[in-house]
Amino acid sequence: MPQPTLTEVRSWPATVSVPQAALAIGCSKSHLHDRIKRGDSPVKTIPLGARHVVIVADLVRLLSGEPTHAQLERDGQR
Repeated sequence: MPQPTLTEVRSWPATVSVPQAALAIGCSKSHLHDRIKRGDSPVKTIPLGARHVVIVADLVRLLSGEPTHAQLERDGQR
């Protein structure tokens, strides 16, 4: 599956799966899962039972080069 464009990502629903977000970021799903488990995900996620979903608005910020909510929270700016 090809990497989606920013325009395509903007048309996604409010949340997406970790594998779908990893494809947009350009990393493996296992790498993104590991970062979520460590608490240093580049995008904000929501836990749903044993899995997480990624907030697309934060994914768009990351891909646009803007600070994400996840980054701001880690830096204590939020």
